[in-house]
Amino acid sequence: MSFITAYCSLTEDVCSVNGTAIIGRDHASADSWFKQIYKQQELAYPKFYKMDMLSQAGFLASELIKRAIPTLTAAYNDDEIALVFANRSSSAETDQRFINSYEHNGAPSPSLFVYTLPNIVLGEIAILNKWYGENMFAVLPKFAPDFYLDYLQILHAAGSKAILCGWLEVTQTQTEVLLFMVEEKGTGIMECSKQNLAELWHASFPAAK
Repeated sequence: MSFITAYCSLTEDVCSVNGTAIIGRDHASADSWFKQIYKQQELAYPKFYKMDMLSQAGFLASELIKRAIPTLTAAYNDDEIALVFANRSSSAETDQRFINSYEHNGAPSPSLFVYTLPNIVLGEIAILNKWYGENMFAVLPKFAPDFYLDYLQILHAAGSKAILCGWLEVTQTQTEVLLFMVEEKGTGIMECSKQNLAELWHASFPAAK
């Protein structure tokens, strides 16, 4: 049996860990919402400022989950932690910014080109944490509990002991970010079941379809 041992959600205005809001957006601030979280949580990873929004969101949520499970990294070998993410829009936001960079500036931006694949966020998290387990990023019409449950079975059978799962839908007008750590051992916050994942999604994004 698998359990969700920590989760983090980000909306346009609130960042929550395990269902408790830890910071609300200051709309008067000159900083972007993700930069507000980064600074308020006193994170220290200068590469954050070079990331696109998708990778920033993944970085923030994964770091907050690690803080909620301080023994996580020490509990597993570096190839026993896997990553399974999905979203609806792929890297469309950065893709458009990349197109604009050569239409308006006459030359494409190499720093944007790096992020024109959605799975780059997986690389950012894996490199930072030295997690060398399996990883995959899917593009789906909507959050689908069965997708995660199917991959959890496959990855557990292949030797993964902890799996960071996530939905990362980030555009200029929408932020739906839900990352959750699934572990085989312990009791965790809740069993990782189809019903619990659906309830967790709706509790995090009550207005989402």
